[in-house]
Amino acid sequence: MGDDKKRTRQPNGRSSIYFGSDGKWHGRVTVGIRDDGKPDRRHVKRKTKAEAAEAVRNLERQRDSHTVRKPGKAWTVKTWLTHWIENIAPLSVGENTMVGYGVAVRKHLIPGLGAHRLDRLRPEHIERFYARMQANGSKPATAHQVHRTFRTALNEAVRRGHLGQNPVRLAKAPRLDEEEIEPYTVEEVRRLLVAAEQRRNSARWAIALALGLRQGEALGLKWTDIDLAKGVLWVRRSRRRPKYAHGCGDTCGRKAGFCPQRRRTNPETADTKSRAGRRAVGLPPQLVDLLRAHKVKQDAERSAAADAWHDEGWLFATKTGRGTSTRVDYDEWKELLHDAKVRDGRLHDARHTAATVLLILGVPERAVMGLMGWSSTSMAARYQHMVDTVRTSIAEQVDGLIWKQDTSESHGR
Repeated sequence: MGDDKKRTRQPNGRSSIYFGSDGKWHGRVTVGIRDDGKPDRRHVKRKTKAEAAEAVRNLERQRDSHTVRKPGKAWTVKTWLTHWIENIAPLSVGENTMVGYGVAVRKHLIPGLGAHRLDRLRPEHIERFYARMQANGSKPATAHQVHRTFRTALNEAVRRGHLGQNPVRLAKAPRLDEEEIEPYTVEEVRRLLVAAEQRRNSARWAIALALGLRQGEALGLKWTDIDLAKGVLWVRRSRRRPKYAHGCGDTCGRKAGFCPQRRRTNPETADTKSRAGRRAVGLPPQLVDLLRAHKVKQDAERSAAADAWHDEGWLFATKTGRGTSTRVDYDEWKELLHDAKVRDGRLHDARHTAATVLLILGVPERAVMGLMGWSSTSMAARYQHMVDTVRTSIAEQVDGLIWKQDTSESHGR
């Protein structure tokens, strides 16, 4: 055997290359420490010494950049996403977010990419998958939601050392045209508030239009969350949309939500999870007056209901004290729009209106983020383009009112 084929013992921890009895070149590299405390020694085998040396150098580069895959059976996209959706994601996000994650993982990602070995997934695989989704009729917003979910799941795989880098971050995301924000005008807001005065829980709509609380946040408010003397409201919880299971053993032939013996499977409310979501909001004096009047009306309903009243402390309750459901609240909003003769819109458009007014008034972006419960400056940026447009429009109106009139007068001289 030639001298270059002899196996020489290297100091502990050093990489080694040697010619084996099988006629192949072998390399061994220590890349770290295993869970049992022993060295994690990786092995490569190649036909030539040069190929073995390159494989050893590649392992050393992975070791030095902390991108070496952990030992053990390789994860597939399916096994990792299943583990992530069942065991990791629920610990850090709310129920509504989990619903979106579940659809992205089970309906799209696992059927489309699940067979790939996780550490061999490439950006090109992902981009072709997005193209197939859209070719099969998925909307750009759906593909983008899948992209965000996949990126989050694989970020965790990278953090835990199962993946060297996240290929989703390298893949070209599906293009998403941002939703046009169309807040209600001041005149429309006034008409809505006037029409709301004729309805139960009229303060509910003043809170939506003036403070911009999310639907779940507004319906999750209790009287203990409000200090009328100080003019402060605390957002602490959110009302959840109900989920149901069959109570009949799935024999009624209907969907679970319409089962005569249905049973609810999720809690009525959930604490606001994010730090940005838990917040104190100042109340304008007129809104404080509306809430005081609202309390007087609710106290009268409590007296009228007598023993049928459920003393649960909800700010916006039914005539018997129960919390208002999101579905009933949505229907009330649609009726309010009709009564006020205001263009149709989503309940979330009231939130857009509140955010827009704050930014137009020049309230600092950080303060608006705190009031609205935004955790990212990207949300404020979405509104800023529209706010700038409104400001420009106002400037043009002033220009037309003053200088054009002045010009016509000068021509008449």
